[in-house]
Amino acid sequence: MSVRVVVADDQAMVRAGFRMLLADQADIEVVGEASTGAEAVSLVKRLRPDVVLMDIRMPGLDGLAATRQILADDPDARVLILTTFDLDEYVYDALRIGASGFVLKDDPVEQLLAAIRVVSNGEALLSPSVTRRVIAAFSRQTRAPRPPALADLTTREWDVLRGICKGQSNAEIGAELWIGETTVKTHVTHILAKLGLRDRVQAVVMAYETGLFDADSDAEREPRWGSS
Repeated sequence: MSVRVVVADDQAMVRAGFRMLLADQADIEVVGEASTGAEAVSLVKRLRPDVVLMDIRMPGLDGLAATRQILADDPDARVLILTTFDLDEYVYDALRIGASGFVLKDDPVEQLLAAIRVVSNGEALLSPSVTRRVIAAFSRQTRAPRPPALADLTTREWDVLRGICKGQSNAEIGAELWIGETTVKTHVTHILAKLGLRDRVQAVVMAYETGLFDADSDAEREPRWGSS
């Protein structure tokens, strides 16, 4: 079954470019295009695509507001932000409200395709070199209180959360902790459920906003809560 995609961008040439790029992929299908945020919201309600490629800056209802509306209507919607500038506060805000990741418009085609496939599988797109930098840059502006539910995390779940915040995949976390990838996935599920978070992106945002981990190194600021 194909990954059904809606492309939202105010520039017709950009939309056409994405359609052409995706047309060659047997497992990806562009089912709709929107030139405004309002059109995107309406299309997503009607078509229920697997992934929305959302330009962050559009006239009228911008990509951030459109993403907020889409996720309010359907918390399981998967939105992938399109941007020309990674260190953009709008991108950070989109990640905070539930976007599953972002791609730069000049990223290699392979990277865009991989991002669509990752997000369509219900995963969040995290790049240690990019997403963490965006989150770290803007989360310093305010410090949020730590969720009380952090006290419910076990020691192993803290280890896994640390790996998530380093941008590691389940396989990488498993290799570092000497546990199986399936076990890591189970821990991730438990972490998100305990903290009431949508996905790994929101876990990283929460960790940086609350100062759980040092944004400039891998040194943790972990309170000694939980058990093994």
